[in-house]
Amino acid sequence: MKTPVLFSLIFLFSLSALQAQSQNEFFEKQLKYSHDTENWYPSLSVAVDGLTAEQANWKDDSENHSIGQLLSHLTFWNGRLLESMQGGTPPNFNGNNDETFDAFDEVGLELQIQDLDSIMTAMEKKTAEMTPKEIEGWGETLANIASHNAYHIGQIVFIRKQNGWWR
Repeated sequence: MKTPVLFSLIFLFSLSALQAQSQNEFFEKQLKYSHDTENWYPSLSVAVDGLTAEQANWKDDSENHSIGQLLSHLTFWNGRLLESMQGGTPPNFNGNNDETFDAFDEVGLELQIQDLDSIMTAMEKKTAEMTPKEIEGWGETLANIASHNAYHIGQIVFIRKQNGWWR
Protein backbone atom coordinates (compact mmCIF):
# COMPACT_ATOMS: atom_id res chain seq x y z
CA MET A 1 0.00 0.00 0.00
CA LYS A 2 2.85 2.40 0.77
CA THR A 3 4.52 1.89 -2.62
CA PRO A 4 1.56 3.08 -4.78
CA VAL A 5 1.11 6.11 -2.54
CA LEU A 6 4.82 6.95 -2.76
CA PHE A 7 4.84 6.62 -6.55
CA SER A 8 1.69 8.77 -6.76
CA LEU A 9 3.32 11.48 -4.69
CA ILE A 10 6.49 11.34 -6.79
CA PHE A 11 4.40 11.53 -9.95
CA LEU A 12 2.40 14.53 -8.70
CA PHE A 13 5.59 16.27 -7.60
CA SER A 14 7.11 15.55 -11.00
CA LEU A 15 4.10 17.03 -12.79
CA SER A 16 4.25 20.22 -10.76
CA ALA A 17 8.00 20.42 -11.39
CA LEU A 18 7.36 19.95 -15.12
CA GLN A 19 5.10 23.00 -15.17
CA ALA A 20 7.80 25.17 -13.59
CA GLN A 21 10.55 24.23 -16.06
CA SER A 22 10.88 23.28 -19.68
CA GLN A 23 10.32 19.69 -20.66
CA ASN A 24 13.93 19.53 -21.80
CA GLU A 25 15.17 20.57 -18.36
CA PHE A 26 12.81 18.14 -16.67
CA PHE A 27 13.86 15.10 -18.71
CA GLU A 28 17.52 16.08 -18.63
CA LYS A 29 17.33 16.17 -14.81
CA GLN A 30 15.66 12.76 -14.71
CA LEU A 31 18.48 11.33 -16.83
CA LYS A 32 21.13 13.02 -14.67
CA TYR A 33 19.55 11.64 -11.47
CA SER A 34 20.09 8.12 -12.77
CA HIS A 35 23.53 9.00 -14.14
CA ASP A 36 25.67 11.26 -11.97
CA THR A 37 23.49 13.45 -9.73
CA GLU A 38 22.43 11.84 -6.49
CA ASN A 39 18.88 12.81 -5.53
CA TRP A 40 16.28 10.50 -3.99
CA TYR A 41 18.43 7.48 -4.76
CA PRO A 42 22.11 6.94 -5.58
CA SER A 43 23.10 7.71 -9.16
CA LEU A 44 24.97 5.21 -11.28
CA SER A 45 28.27 7.01 -10.69
CA VAL A 46 27.78 6.63 -6.92
CA ALA A 47 26.58 3.02 -7.26
CA VAL A 48 29.75 1.92 -9.09
CA ASP A 49 32.25 4.09 -7.22
CA GLY A 50 35.09 1.90 -5.95
CA LEU A 51 33.66 -1.23 -7.56
CA THR A 52 36.24 -3.91 -8.34
CA ALA A 53 36.10 -6.39 -11.21
CA GLU A 54 35.78 -9.22 -8.69
CA GLN A 55 32.76 -7.53 -7.10
CA ALA A 56 31.26 -6.74 -10.51
CA ASN A 57 31.37 -10.43 -11.46
CA TRP A 58 30.01 -11.79 -8.17
CA LYS A 59 26.76 -13.73 -8.43
CA ASP A 60 24.71 -15.47 -5.79
CA ASP A 61 23.37 -19.01 -6.17
CA SER A 62 20.16 -17.85 -7.84
CA GLU A 63 19.68 -16.70 -11.42
CA ASN A 64 20.14 -13.05 -10.43
CA HIS A 65 22.49 -10.98 -12.55
CA SER A 66 25.90 -9.75 -11.49
CA ILE A 67 26.65 -6.03 -11.30
CA GLY A 68 28.73 -6.41 -14.45
CA GLN A 69 25.83 -7.99 -16.29
CA LEU A 70 23.56 -5.16 -15.13
CA LEU A 71 26.09 -2.62 -16.44
CA SER A 72 26.18 -4.45 -19.77
CA HIS A 73 22.38 -4.40 -19.93
CA LEU A 74 22.24 -0.67 -19.14
CA THR A 75 24.89 0.05 -21.77
CA PHE A 76 22.95 -1.94 -24.35
CA TRP A 77 19.58 -0.19 -23.81
CA ASN A 78 20.93 3.31 -23.23
CA GLY A 79 23.16 2.93 -26.29
CA ARG A 80 20.22 1.87 -28.47
CA LEU A 81 18.20 4.84 -27.29
CA LEU A 82 21.05 7.27 -27.92
CA GLU A 83 21.56 5.88 -31.42
CA SER A 84 17.86 6.45 -32.14
CA MET A 85 17.88 9.93 -30.60
CA GLN A 86 20.78 10.87 -32.87
CA GLY A 87 18.81 9.76 -35.93
CA GLY A 88 20.66 6.49 -36.40
CA THR A 89 19.38 2.97 -36.61
CA PRO A 90 20.35 0.73 -33.69
CA PRO A 91 21.77 -2.70 -34.56
CA ASN A 92 19.24 -5.46 -35.07
CA PHE A 93 17.93 -6.99 -31.86
CA ASN A 94 16.41 -10.45 -31.86
CA GLY A 95 14.20 -9.69 -28.85
CA ASN A 96 16.05 -11.96 -26.39
CA ASN A 97 16.62 -9.58 -23.48
CA ASP A 98 18.74 -12.20 -21.70
CA GLU A 99 21.47 -11.61 -24.28
CA THR A 100 21.82 -7.99 -23.14
CA PHE A 101 23.20 -9.22 -19.81
CA ASP A 102 25.99 -11.41 -21.22
CA ALA A 103 28.52 -9.02 -22.74
CA PHE A 104 30.48 -8.20 -19.58
CA ASP A 105 34.19 -8.87 -19.55
CA GLU A 106 36.00 -8.79 -16.19
CA VAL A 107 39.04 -7.06 -17.68
CA GLY A 108 36.88 -4.33 -19.23
CA LEU A 109 35.11 -3.05 -16.10
CA GLU A 110 36.55 0.46 -16.36
CA LEU A 111 35.85 0.57 -20.09
CA GLN A 112 32.28 -0.61 -19.49
CA ILE A 113 31.70 2.11 -16.91
CA GLN A 114 33.33 4.77 -19.13
CA ASP A 115 31.24 3.67 -22.13
CA LEU A 116 27.99 3.85 -20.16
CA ASP A 117 29.02 7.22 -18.71
CA SER A 118 29.69 8.59 -22.22
CA ILE A 119 26.37 7.29 -23.52
CA MET A 120 24.43 8.78 -20.62
CA THR A 121 26.23 12.12 -20.96
CA ALA A 122 25.44 12.24 -24.68
CA MET A 123 21.76 11.42 -23.99
CA GLU A 124 21.55 14.30 -21.51
CA LYS A 125 23.17 16.67 -24.01
CA LYS A 126 20.88 15.55 -26.84
CA THR A 127 17.83 15.94 -24.58
CA ALA A 128 18.85 19.49 -23.66
CA GLU A 129 19.22 20.38 -27.36
CA MET A 130 15.87 18.98 -28.54
CA THR A 131 13.17 21.24 -29.90
CA PRO A 132 9.80 21.27 -28.09
CA LYS A 133 8.36 19.10 -30.88
CA GLU A 134 11.24 16.60 -30.61
CA ILE A 135 11.02 16.39 -26.82
CA GLU A 136 7.27 15.82 -27.12
CA GLY A 137 7.96 12.71 -29.21
CA TRP A 138 10.71 11.42 -26.90
CA GLY A 139 9.26 12.29 -23.47
CA GLU A 140 7.71 8.95 -22.62
CA THR A 141 10.79 7.04 -23.78
CA LEU A 142 13.11 9.31 -21.77
CA ALA A 143 10.96 8.82 -18.66
CA ASN A 144 11.04 5.06 -19.20
CA ILE A 145 14.82 4.87 -19.62
CA ALA A 146 15.36 7.00 -16.50
CA SER A 147 13.07 4.64 -14.53
CA HIS A 148 14.74 1.59 -16.06
CA ASN A 149 18.15 2.93 -15.05
CA ALA A 150 16.97 3.68 -11.50
CA TYR A 151 15.56 0.16 -11.17
CA HIS A 152 18.85 -1.49 -12.10
CA ILE A 153 20.87 0.97 -10.02
CA GLY A 154 18.77 -0.21 -7.08
CA GLN A 155 19.79 -3.77 -7.88
CA ILE A 156 23.46 -2.74 -7.98
CA VAL A 157 23.19 -0.99 -4.63
CA PHE A 158 21.36 -3.99 -3.14
CA ILE A 159 24.12 -6.40 -4.26
CA ARG A 160 26.77 -4.10 -2.83
CA LYS A 161 24.92 -3.73 0.50
CA GLN A 162 24.23 -7.47 0.68
CA ASN A 163 27.94 -8.15 0.44
CA GLY A 164 29.22 -5.31 2.63
CA TRP A 165 30.64 -3.37 -0.36
CA TRP A 166 28.53 -0.26 0.13
CA ARG A 167 29.76 3.02 1.50
